[in-house]
Amino acid sequence: MKIIIDTMLPREWFERLEGHELIPDTNFCAEAEVLTTNFYKPVRKELLDKLPNLRLVTQFGVGYDNIDVTECHKRGILVTNTPQPVIEPTAELCMALIMGIARRTAELDRGIRQNDVQFGLLRNLGHSLYGKTLGIIGMGNIGRSVARRAIACGMKIIYHNRHAVSQEVLKNAGLTATYVDFDELLQTADFVSLNLPYTPEVHHIIGERELKMMNPEAFLINTARGAHVDEKTLAKALREHWIAGAALDVYEHEPEISSELKDLDNVLLVPHIGTGTWEGRKAMCDAMIDNIIAFANNEFDKMTTV
Repeated sequence: MKIIIDTMLPREWFERLEGHELIPDTNFCAEAEVLTTNFYKPVRKELLDKLPNLRLVTQFGVGYDNIDVTECHKRGILVTNTPQPVIEPTAELCMALIMGIARRTAELDRGIRQNDVQFGLLRNLGHSLYGKTLGIIGMGNIGRSVARRAIACGMKIIYHNRHAVSQEVLKNAGLTATYVDFDELLQTADFVSLNLPYTPEVHHIIGERELKMMNPEAFLINTARGAHVDEKTLAKALREHWIAGAALDVYEHEPEISSELKDLDNVLLVPHIGTGTWEGRKAMCDAMIDNIIAFANNEFDKMTTV
């Protein structure tokens, strides 16, 4: 098969596809049958029109809102993603952001480097996690993995999901968590973590109403999708202290980041690194290649299709 591969990934990671024609995405090929893509590369009608032989689009990552899946299916093109390898690294980062914003680590690191921090018993104070309530919006694989880590830190877990997770699933994951409605979660949680996939229905799920509903001492964490949050309103909320702080891995107009956010000390910003470990990236590439090989062998039951 002719396969367009992502040039941002090391070429040696594609060794298992030897025997196929691997085409760097810088050398566009209209005859390609397989296209690898990622969050930063839209796959819409305009691109699909240029690839009449395309039969498979395989996403490097779990979220696929960059792909017009309906249009692909209409043309008989399969779409796959890589849900399993993203779970643990994303949950790790989410927990790191929770700890980082609570204990002001990035803010104080900047202060030390600028000789603008003084030591003292009641200086540089943050907040403990132990005994606090973490509210998880989106209790899927990543949400449950975050919950597991938070419980290890002595946190209580409440969550909101489209549907309550069965007690059997929670038990198998070793979790104790309470399902609450959306508004109750916002009003109750000390930390609110967004771990849900993006769809148009949840665009700006966190806006002025929701931010004003949160406790003034609460923190918002987003490792899901930037468009979940009305970023302009969030900047205002942080500036006017509607909430205590926020920690963000994703942004509404990524890769652009609002200068209003950059100017604030009560927000922790990282550049979409949820799965950004060498181990995580390699595992995602392997999962993407597994999908391609299964497709080539007509083993469609082994593919993670969407």
